[in-house]
Amino acid sequence: MAPKRKAPASVGYSDSKGEEANKRSATAAAKKSNASASPEKASSSAHAKDSNVFDHSRPEERYGIVQRDFYPREMSNERCAMYNDNEIPRPIEVLHTTMAETQQACDDMDVGDSVIHWFKRDLRLFDNRGLRMASEKAKTKGVPLICMFIVSPQDYQAHFTSPARVDFELRTLKIMKDDLAKLDIPLHIETIEKRKDIPHHLMSLFSNWGAKHVYCNIEYEVDELRREEKMIRKCLDMGIAFNPVHDDVVVAPGELSTGAGKQYAVYSPWFRSWIAHVHANPNLLEASEGPEQNPSDIRKRFKDIFDMKIPEAPSNKSLTSEEKKRFEHLWPAGEHEAMDRLNKFLKQKIGKYKDARNLPGSNATATVSVHHSAGTLAARTSVRAARDADSTKKLDGGNSGIASWISEVAWRDFYKHVLAHWPYVCMFKPFKYEYTNIKWEYNDSHFEAWCAGQTGFPIVDAAMRQLNHTGYMHNRCRMIVASFLAKDLLLDWRMGEKYFMEHLIDGDFASNNGGWGFSASTGVDPQPYFRIFNPLLQSEKFDSDGEYIRKWVPELKSVEGKAIHDPYSRGAAKIAEKNGYPKPIVEHKGCRERALARYKQGIGRETA
Repeated sequence: MAPKRKAPASVGYSDSKGEEANKRSATAAAKKSNASASPEKASSSAHAKDSNVFDHSRPEERYGIVQRDFYPREMSNERCAMYNDNEIPRPIEVLHTTMAETQQACDDMDVGDSVIHWFKRDLRLFDNRGLRMASEKAKTKGVPLICMFIVSPQDYQAHFTSPARVDFELRTLKIMKDDLAKLDIPLHIETIEKRKDIPHHLMSLFSNWGAKHVYCNIEYEVDELRREEKMIRKCLDMGIAFNPVHDDVVVAPGELSTGAGKQYAVYSPWFRSWIAHVHANPNLLEASEGPEQNPSDIRKRFKDIFDMKIPEAPSNKSLTSEEKKRFEHLWPAGEHEAMDRLNKFLKQKIGKYKDARNLPGSNATATVSVHHSAGTLAARTSVRAARDADSTKKLDGGNSGIASWISEVAWRDFYKHVLAHWPYVCMFKPFKYEYTNIKWEYNDSHFEAWCAGQTGFPIVDAAMRQLNHTGYMHNRCRMIVASFLAKDLLLDWRMGEKYFMEHLIDGDFASNNGGWGFSASTGVDPQPYFRIFNPLLQSEKFDSDGEYIRKWVPELKSVEGKAIHDPYSRGAAKIAEKNGYPKPIVEHKGCRERALARYKQGIGRETA
């Protein structure tokens, strides 16, 4: 998803200790002078001397890459280095420290009159760790479990959440509300217009309901980690135990490290470590049962919550009636649909997954990414089900299709680990922050052609049209169109990252950011900058018969043979021109040479 970045204090989110708005770092000299100081003092001193370090007249600043309504200007490379050098505490480290320091006080807290589970991106009853823990806590004293979900228009806007994704969540909430009601569990849903008001409003509800224990599952973006850490302390001051739980990943960030004790920045060795860790800790894949039935008298006590209606989508994320019908047809919501899709894939397609997964016209993938993203399906559930469908309990053995798919699901964990360890990727900075000086283009006509699927490169246009119509794009095509934007058009990759989030129904910040970093060669585990996808060769290799192109580019439906991949150069110009299909807006060979020169100039060296 387009990056969730730190916001100024006026919006409700701030830097590591919550005392100042996020500013750029001090100069390298200031950084050096603070090296021996505590992280908090180093951070504060850096802020104090933080004047004109970063050139904010740069084109990307003027172009509005960062939303000024919510976030400050771009972070400097020096401050990124301070995170890397452990001079600034990472938000997840601050959260873990606070959890450890308050654990005993939380454990000693009375149960109270109710227990609360706050749903976020975990919209399911089955295999939900935080929900199960809340249910068990309520059961110990026979008090009711209350569930809640907050619709936040400003969070949706700040995080570039697509209208399709918001609609999917609201449709899921309706299903989940009915499922919870069967267990006499109320689901409180309301819209809070200003994001800064959410923590205070939640704590008021906790007090009104007499709750002493609140559970939620952790989100790994910077804003969310800081919010949870503050809420732990503020709730404790009110006599409430606020309990964030690791649930969104199979292996929690921080559990895996290299022999030197560092976080992995390359997927392959990380995946080997992930496999070994899960094999050594099989409990990580154990399912959590759904919540227990509530006491029978709760319907009278909380009638107002049971009678609540699902709110409409905020005006900034609304769909037309035609779009609602289309997305409801393409993407049925809820955890029951998620399990149906997963089971059908495991029974019908997974055996051939390894060979067919890169072919966008083959319908060979599971298409459960939207469910992983919204939390209607836990990644843990998917990995466990795939393992159980295999002939071995080894996640990297047995059927090659199953092993390959488990590896793809694990990428999701990898990118969340990266997000937690290098938090500046949430702040519109590339993982390779030294690549910040690459000079990007901001050509509106090229960007508009890319967005609309009118570039004259059939495989690129087919993919973009699939995205615009369905809210989804095949993963191979995501790489092709991202490489085309960043390297053929030399447009700032963050423009494409943002566009994806604003249109993907399965948008997930960590995975989307990681994918764009890969394609633009600015992220972890990237292709080197000199490896540039040739869209024609990609088209011929992965859509050899042109089946995918013909489906999404009807202007070329009657083009036969290999001309489908490049109609204007392979004898099909008359058909393409007659049907209004555009000529290529750029020439790949020249673009490749331009990209190579621009990357070398930006990073100041000949190697990646």
